[in-house]
Amino acid sequence: MSQLFSPHDLGRLPLKNRIIVSPMCQYSSVDGLANDWHMIHLGHLALSGAAAMFTEAAAVEPEGRITPGDLGLYDDATQAALGRVIEALRRQTDMRLGVQLNHAGRKASTAAPWDGGKRIGADQGGWLPSAPSAESFTHGDPVPAELDDVGMLRIKEAFAASARRAHALGLDMVEVHAAHGYLLHQFLSPLSNHRTDHYGGSLANRLRYPLEVFAAVREAFPQDKAVGVRVSATDWVDGGWDLTQTLVFAEQLRKLGCDFIDVSSGGLTPHQQIVAGPNYQVPFAARIKETTGLPTIAVGLITEPEQAEAIIATGQADAVALARAMLYDPRWPWHAAAKLGAQVDAPKQYHRSQPRQYKHLFKDLPE
Repeated sequence: MSQLFSPHDLGRLPLKNRIIVSPMCQYSSVDGLANDWHMIHLGHLALSGAAAMFTEAAAVEPEGRITPGDLGLYDDATQAALGRVIEALRRQTDMRLGVQLNHAGRKASTAAPWDGGKRIGADQGGWLPSAPSAESFTHGDPVPAELDDVGMLRIKEAFAASARRAHALGLDMVEVHAAHGYLLHQFLSPLSNHRTDHYGGSLANRLRYPLEVFAAVREAFPQDKAVGVRVSATDWVDGGWDLTQTLVFAEQLRKLGCDFIDVSSGGLTPHQQIVAGPNYQVPFAARIKETTGLPTIAVGLITEPEQAEAIIATGQADAVALARAMLYDPRWPWHAAAKLGAQVDAPKQYHRSQPRQYKHLFKDLPE
């Protein structure tokens, strides 16, 4: 029996199999509003046979967007726009649905990648970013405003408010984004956090604000639903955030009721030296799972069914999350199930597409 297609409870989140669609920024919103692109993009991925899917990262306030085209979940209008998409998905699939909540911090106010990804000013629809410390992401960028207690409280309450909106939309899970060099990661890493108050300096101090944000989200989202955290296990820079510190962070999250850790890496600094290759981030997920007992999600250059099967079968992670591989092949779970001799859910409208050599591929086919 394929372990990749076995059911599993990811903390409080029951899954039909171990495949998750990762949150993937689309940079296609206007004023934070989901639109027809999101309906099409998420709609076809919802038919993939994966057990769960995250929408793209949703900013918890307008200034927390990476680009002006980022999705938001910070007011009634953004909630209603995303709700239209979620309602359509619910009518067509029973897969678990979630949202990743984010604040970009000093990496905010940039152009979309296909427009160069550089910092943009107010004349181009941008704004002044804020951060733990007044230090820009790259040399020559505008220096971000250092957050004071009032600003930090505002953002923490914004995370909680967005979690309440996620519940109102009927979502099954929330993932707090503390990775890829965004605001919460900026607080964690000594490379970006140079504060001299009780939110900077020692590891305990650097953990404080991300843990406060997580606790606020956990309290705001119903206890029978799952809340997890996306982490960068290492900055890939000497003297930066690393796996040892990540393990301490994960243990503190576990004590606060975290359901899973989604394990990525990098993104904090352009000086990172990433050694990338198939499964290059999987050992981080395995170590976090082994040390803390928390369920983990493995990501990063996982492209082949046999590769994903081995990750689950050897206990290195509890689930795998696919991004680019899923965009390239939106029926990746179907093809993986065919290779591994497993079964997968498919819409009844597509049942006749089942190849003859895989006549038992789809579940619930009529005799």
